[in-house]
Amino acid sequence: MAKYRKLGRTSDVRKALLRSQVTALIANGKIVTTLARAKEVQKIADGLIALGVKEKDNFETVKVTAKVAVKDKDGKRVKEVVDGKKVTKYETVEKEIKKDLPSRMNARRKMVKVLYSVTEVPSTAAGKKKATKEVDLVAKLFDEYGVKYANRNGGYTRIVKIGQRKGDGAMEVVLELV
Repeated sequence: MAKYRKLGRTSDVRKALLRSQVTALIANGKIVTTLARAKEVQKIADGLIALGVKEKDNFETVKVTAKVAVKDKDGKRVKEVVDGKKVTKYETVEKEIKKDLPSRMNARRKMVKVLYSVTEVPSTAAGKKKATKEVDLVAKLFDEYGVKYANRNGGYTRIVKIGQRKGDGAMEVVLELV
């Protein structure tokens, strides 16, 4: 007996399909797919969320000093003339950052291995590259889902059947986070 469903695809295509569906599930909270795919995605997503729950508090805060460019009211860097050249003006700022402990770093690497990067485009500025921003799904797993499911022992996703697909009669389901 096989340990996983092959979904009628070669291994590289199957892995890419599952990665993209897990990424969509974590980014959006729910996806519509077939029952067989949903069961495979559910295994992977529950494992990632369990990692996020386990390692949510496994960091230490560290104060660091950083040089940051001074910006004007429009958000552009302020330049000053030094020895006849225009040079960006910097100021020193003290920041508090989260420093991952080794087990959390390992969990982060496991998550990055599965998840694709997601770019969020606001609907008002569709088609403009400037308004887009990268969504950090790993941070979302640790900070949002890790806290949300902290007192829950597994079962982070739910499968709801919504009927058969018109084209081929495959059972369609909604896979959603509980």
